[in-house]
Amino acid sequence: MSAPKTAPKKVVLAYSGGLDTSIILKWLEIEYGCEVVTFTADLGQGEELEPARKKAELLGVKPENIFIEDLREEFVRDFVFPMFRANAQYEGLYLLGTSIARPLISKRLVEIAKQTGADAVSHGATGKGNDQVRFELAAYALNPEIVVIAPWREWDLQSRTKLIEFAEAHQIPIAKDKRGEAPFSVDANLLHTSSEGKVLEDPAIDAPDYVYQRTVHPEDAPNTPEFVEITFEKGDAVAIDGEAMSPATILTKLNELGGKHGCGRLDLVEGRFVGMKSRGIYETPGGTLLLEAHRGIESITMDRGAMHLKDELMPKYAELIYNGFWYSPEREMLQAAIDQSQEHVSGTVRLKLYKGLARCVGRWSDHSLYSESHVTFEEDAGAYDQTDAAGFIQLQALRLKLIAMRNKRLGK
Repeated sequence: MSAPKTAPKKVVLAYSGGLDTSIILKWLEIEYGCEVVTFTADLGQGEELEPARKKAELLGVKPENIFIEDLREEFVRDFVFPMFRANAQYEGLYLLGTSIARPLISKRLVEIAKQTGADAVSHGATGKGNDQVRFELAAYALNPEIVVIAPWREWDLQSRTKLIEFAEAHQIPIAKDKRGEAPFSVDANLLHTSSEGKVLEDPAIDAPDYVYQRTVHPEDAPNTPEFVEITFEKGDAVAIDGEAMSPATILTKLNELGGKHGCGRLDLVEGRFVGMKSRGIYETPGGTLLLEAHRGIESITMDRGAMHLKDELMPKYAELIYNGFWYSPEREMLQAAIDQSQEHVSGTVRLKLYKGLARCVGRWSDHSLYSESHVTFEEDAGAYDQTDAAGFIQLQALRLKLIAMRNKRLGK
């Protein structure tokens, strides 16, 4: 293809340093004749990022155009924790580990574009998945004038063979294991790992053990349970076993504990936003502990009406994040309601970790609504008059009685 007349002069690329984004880097220079700025984010994926800098320099990117940033604290504080206040799970199971990382990456892409005078951003998401939607909706929400380039929707490098040939033709280093077909695709950050494709494409076949990277098999987990206490303030975890920690440090510690005990594995066939179903293997050890603990502290600090309403809102909130609408007015509206509900969600939860399970076994709070004197089976000293329940039941039953009387009258 020839570069369009309105081709951008400078593009900020979300760059991992891997083969695909390295090919994109060179492809952008060739096809658009533009200067490329690379942005690599440390979101806790567990990889060294300096090789990405060296790779970008090797491919001709100016040192001042290489951005590598540690965003772990911002990621957990401003994206993961707000999401967990809602107990968000897409399709009732998925803790949205990939979905919640995209708005932060897009935010920095747009900010770096403004900082460097770039007029476009680019990403390596394919035209079949959800990530292209998430990256681009976020970018347009933050800068409606930005140009987004999605090479996978434009180029003809649609096979691994063509990608390798392009890389070799342009002296792009290729890791030896990239010359064959990758067994599966992996995305990782501090919240989770996501694996899909190739050996995982048949949902009838059990995922091989080597797919799992952060969790031991539950059958191989320790034979002795471990207990951990998580303290919350206004819905956010602030300490583990009494030790105050930063958001990213807390999630890192919970990942370690959950992974050790085989917690947080999920084999899911999900409905993608673009229409197809896909099978993914997710590991969210720390998030699984966090969700169980958060629900535990909510159970004694939140009013029933507020908690039930929040549970009704959760599927919509989760779907908005999954579909890429983090920067939408409806997500922000729901977030305001969710955050208000967390005003008294403070206290400590004790979890028991054992063979893949994380169970809440204790919870206490100065904000507790739990009254032992009202629920006890022993003498309650007048805290609750059980005869009050009779009138309550009669009022609740009135409409049911009227329906039954009508049906009897009509012979139904």
